[in-house]
Amino acid sequence: MNERKNLIKFILSELKPKGPIFTPFNVITAPIILIGLIIIILRFLKGLGAVTNLSQEFPWGLWIAFDVMTGIPWAGGAFCMVFLVYVMHFDKYKPIVRAAVLSGLLAYSFYAGALILDLGRWWNALNPFIGNKFGFQSVLWLIAFHFLLYTICAFLEFAPIIAEWLSLETIRKLLHSIRIPVVILGVTLSTLHQSGIGALTLMAKGKIHPLWWSEFTPILFFLQSIFGGMSMLIFEGSISHRVFSYRIPEEVHEKHHSILIGLARGCAGALFAYLALKFSVFIHVHGWEYIISKMGGWYLVEVIGFGLIPLIMLVSAVRQENIEVIRIAAFLIMLGILIARFNYVFIAYKWYLPLSERYYPSWMEIWTTATIVLTEIWILRWIINRMPVYVIEKEE
Repeated sequence: MNERKNLIKFILSELKPKGPIFTPFNVITAPIILIGLIIIILRFLKGLGAVTNLSQEFPWGLWIAFDVMTGIPWAGGAFCMVFLVYVMHFDKYKPIVRAAVLSGLLAYSFYAGALILDLGRWWNALNPFIGNKFGFQSVLWLIAFHFLLYTICAFLEFAPIIAEWLSLETIRKLLHSIRIPVVILGVTLSTLHQSGIGALTLMAKGKIHPLWWSEFTPILFFLQSIFGGMSMLIFEGSISHRVFSYRIPEEVHEKHHSILIGLARGCAGALFAYLALKFSVFIHVHGWEYIISKMGGWYLVEVIGFGLIPLIMLVSAVRQENIEVIRIAAFLIMLGILIARFNYVFIAYKWYLPLSERYYPSWMEIWTTATIVLTEIWILRWIINRMPVYVIEKEE
């Protein structure tokens, strides 16, 4: 009984703010989140039409394009790191594996959870899981079910850290004992649903510009989740390394540059494979027939400006061990994935319509997306400031 009381007392003490409350970040972001919550409530009470510019012609907008299409590949660093560390035993990346799992867990919890916002009849969100008028052979069912299962896997991968924080040693050891099968299941699910998101676009043939639509889109999407996830680890890790330096042990600080260089190598390899396949697809669809057009120019901006150029930057920076260039290249790659996924959802989607009939996100859609991202950052900050995220695990 005393142990339970002490545990509750400890959790309540941890809920209290640590450090000053009225920081510039808090003062700026708190009102944004509060207004965003009001918009979300309005969306649920009044429907999609009250806050979005979605229509029958453009049923997917900013929320799908960013929260799912972009956010999920950015979260790919989690399954890459757990595979490298726990399956392949690349101990070099142990200092960041916990942070990668946390980032992936929050991304799936927020971005996949934000799907409910985009459902017209949001109360039917459980249909894929209870089988209520839902096709079990559909790609959408596979993605929905895999999202749920992978989020559970990510939580189980992070749960030992929570148990360690709460000093629940027995539970921590139990969770540690099932880690390998959980990791293998999580990596398998990631492979399937990352490519499955690309499979959704296959049903829009004739609506997506030929330079983007391809039978190989599922493979392209999977490759994007690898170099996109590693780019996010470089970008997010660089920020965390400075913002949370007081929470990071000196041993981890010393390995930071070496880890970034290793991530850059992996990122460059996956990006090269992606561009090679992209070039093959370009030849397959006779891309030169479309290249001299506005959409063709936009295609070159995506592939060359946010693909080939960052690849060259990464290769050069790895040879010279130039960390700043690696960070810039990683940021460009992340932007490239965002542009590519936006193309599939509404830029290259029904490109033949006049600009006046096309979809543009409303200010409330943009504000809601900012609210989701900022709320995730608040929770990420709370967890890092309390739990042993930047701790190198010892062999058991």
